[in-house]
Amino acid sequence: MLAMLQVHAYYEFSPVTAFLSVNYFDRFLSRCSLPQQSGGWAFQLLSVACLSLAAKMEESHVPFLLDLQLFEPKFVFEPKTIQRMELWVMSNLKWRLRSVTPFDYLHYFISKLPSSSSSQSLNHFFSTSSNLILSTTRVINFLGFAPSTVAAAAVLCSANGQLPLSFHDRVNDEMVRCCHQLMEEYVVDTCPASVKARITEPAPPSSPVGVLDAATCGSCDTPSDRNFAGPPNKRLRSSASDAPQR
Repeated sequence: MLAMLQVHAYYEFSPVTAFLSVNYFDRFLSRCSLPQQSGGWAFQLLSVACLSLAAKMEESHVPFLLDLQLFEPKFVFEPKTIQRMELWVMSNLKWRLRSVTPFDYLHYFISKLPSSSSSQSLNHFFSTSSNLILSTTRVINFLGFAPSTVAAAAVLCSANGQLPLSFHDRVNDEMVRCCHQLMEEYVVDTCPASVKARITEPAPPSSPVGVLDAATCGSCDTPSDRNFAGPPNKRLRSSASDAPQR
């Protein structure tokens, strides 16, 4: 996931592009299994494909597939391999790439702020709230909140929590309060920390093309077939030291 955000920042993609790429990544993994002993290439291939799809959905100019691998020096995939992975992702997402995100509600909630009348204040709140929303992609607990709740909490957090919580009668104030509290804790708890030593790399995996060929012929595993442990409270998403790379 770090590589996706690095490429997003390098090309100055919109925040929605980064959020959608992580959204596709998570939704795909909730339906399918990738080789666990792949040395990281399977998850890297998935991340490149998801970023490419998100960029095609949101950006007016999309870099070449090879150019999306700027920060992936370990493996470089051919365009045709990435395109096949894109097709696999879209097929398993049932071609539903237009997801509802917190950014769909962001302008509405910012417009409710008394101090958002000037363009400078509007840009400040949008930038701060966007960064908070993107940060939520690294914490599993935020998956339990509706997109509108995350957007409301981000705006509230960017306003230093000095505004009433009641943005709209259809937003659950208690859920916004909980999400806002988690954001405040997250900002503190995710300060740069020491990186653990890398685990020993597994044996070389089968080729990306071989995995895609097998996926084309067979169906994906159901979530119940995958041995995933339940996430602990406020657990950061997988890092290079304790889980397969994204």
